[in-house]
Amino acid sequence: MSAPALPSGPTTLLVIAKEPLPGRVKTRLTPPFTPAQAARLAEAALADTLRTVRSLPARRRAVVLEGRPGPWLPPGIEVLPQGTGGLDERLAAAFAAVTGPTLLIGMDTPQITAAHLAGALGPAAWDGCDAWFGPADDGGFWALGLASPAPELLRGVPMSVPETGAVQRGRLVTAGLTVRDLPRLRDVDTARDAEAVAAAAPHGRFAATLARLTRPPLR
Repeated sequence: MSAPALPSGPTTLLVIAKEPLPGRVKTRLTPPFTPAQAARLAEAALADTLRTVRSLPARRRAVVLEGRPGPWLPPGIEVLPQGTGGLDERLAAAFAAVTGPTLLIGMDTPQITAAHLAGALGPAAWDGCDAWFGPADDGGFWALGLASPAPELLRGVPMSVPETGAVQRGRLVTAGLTVRDLPRLRDVDTARDAEAVAAAAPHGRFAATLARLTRPPLR
């Protein structure tokens, strides 16, 4: 029996991610977590994100990956190699690899749901709209959608600083694009972030993994 078809839509969905290896991901979680524990949390966040992506209407679904795929990769998700350079260059390369309306999200918001992305993925998502922008609580952004992928809109944007989101959104507006906003979400960067995100999505793999790692030892 063949697997059921995934829901289709007009937009390509990309997830930019790193292979969840100890010492390579979520380093700001260490301490209090060990590098191996931080990698387990990163893998859980990525798995939750990709599970949601599979349920959403899309023309194409892909993870833009630094590293190699693992058991966390579900069927129906392509793997595209991540570019080199700074994060702005890697994001630009991700958009350069696709055509047509595209929405890119990160692996740090495992609490995303269909409702968070509904505006950008519906049949009228791009009517009178050139870009979708998902602001993050830390001043960055968790999602960026472009009706016509334009890598130059990302190159040179300072990444991982409090003004990242403002600069990126300003770049879109200055280019004359009509921008619509997605809900503001919290990225998982620190242990406090992890607790808040797990509380927002208590039934996901991320929340379960965090609960196991923080459960008091039996006496």
